[in-house]
Amino acid sequence: MEVEAVTDIHPDAKRVLTFWFEEHDGKDWFGGKPEFDDEVRRQFSDTLRAAAACELWAWRSTARGRLAEIIVLDQFSRQLHRGSPLAFASDPLALALAQEAVAQGLDTAMTDAERQFLYLPFMHSESLAVHEEAMRLFSSLDADTFAFEEKHRDILLQFGRYPLRNAALGRASTPAEEQYIAARDGNMF
Repeated sequence: MEVEAVTDIHPDAKRVLTFWFEEHDGKDWFGGKPEFDDEVRRQFSDTLRAAAACELWAWRSTARGRLAEIIVLDQFSRQLHRGSPLAFASDPLALALAQEAVAQGLDTAMTDAERQFLYLPFMHSESLAVHEEAMRLFSSLDADTFAFEEKHRDILLQFGRYPLRNAALGRASTPAEEQYIAARDGNMF
């Protein structure tokens, strides 16, 4: 598969990728810092609104443009709406875009870091059927990233959903989920 030229990528999509992959890293992506959330909010609130309304279809003409849209839907939504049901509202669209990208083989020309974010909508799904594919996809990445997917799948095997989303989504927790949430002591797992 031929790699697209940087000039082929929509300029707004390129800005998302530059912000995400060049200006920031895992400490920001997964740190939950309010300062990073605020920076995403300042720069990309309108972009997330447009993505959620399916107005960024022009970005999908390139693999990395589609990746940028997925990052906006899957990651920026979590930064902008942390603790709110809106944090997860764009998950189905992000997953559909990621599934299409994988079906078209667009992931094969991406770096491991890019593929990780292309695959994250699979990991964020509460469907075990989707996690069967996630396990396959994440097995092509480094062992730590694959182990993270395994932990997500194991939570679904145990509870059928992600208990840490219950409060934000207004779902009542079972006693087992309450015990899990209490035992995590600030850690994801």
